[in-house]
Amino acid sequence: MKAEFVHEFVRGNSERTLVLLHGTGGDERDLIPIGRALDPNASLLSPRGKVLENGMPRFFRRLSEGVFDIDDLKLRTTELADFVTAAAERYGIDGKRIVGVGYSNGANIAASVLLLRPEIFSAAILFRAMVPLIPETQPKISSAHVWIGAGKSDPIIPAAQTEQLAELLRKAGADVTLRWFSAGHELTPQDLSTAHEWLMSLR
Repeated sequence: MKAEFVHEFVRGNSERTLVLLHGTGGDERDLIPIGRALDPNASLLSPRGKVLENGMPRFFRRLSEGVFDIDDLKLRTTELADFVTAAAERYGIDGKRIVGVGYSNGANIAASVLLLRPEIFSAAILFRAMVPLIPETQPKISSAHVWIGAGKSDPIIPAAQTEQLAELLRKAGADVTLRWFSAGHELTPQDLSTAHEWLMSLR
């Protein structure tokens, strides 16, 4: 498989596949329980980020907190999108039922995939995401459904960043649901239960 990642694949008993994208310092096992909570029947595809920051896996380089290496982000976005495409063929995944699920760094690259490779995800769940980049050309993602979960007291992501991401995706045509939680950067049970209900409504 080209653009190979160290990854876990857990086959489910429905046509939906969740692509699980961990945060900084996570690995391919981190979000498996979250994937199961979001959809107990979906297949799970969970790659490990290839970029190391002080020994911690990430999906793309950053120059400092909240400042991304855009050239690397574009390269890694293409690499991840190609991996998902190849994995769909390898595992017999329905390419029209792939949902990106990301937390923090993983949510940012999932958002980048939506903006740069909109054919990959039919839907996405973005926990604690910010604007990864402004695409040079407006993508057309009118068929995509996106759920964004944000923390009202997140010390890493300003509320304006979350609002800007939601607006960017809406302008590209996505159906965006933005939910705010009484939380910081960490995930809460409310995040998972609300995202689960939203995902189940897409059936």
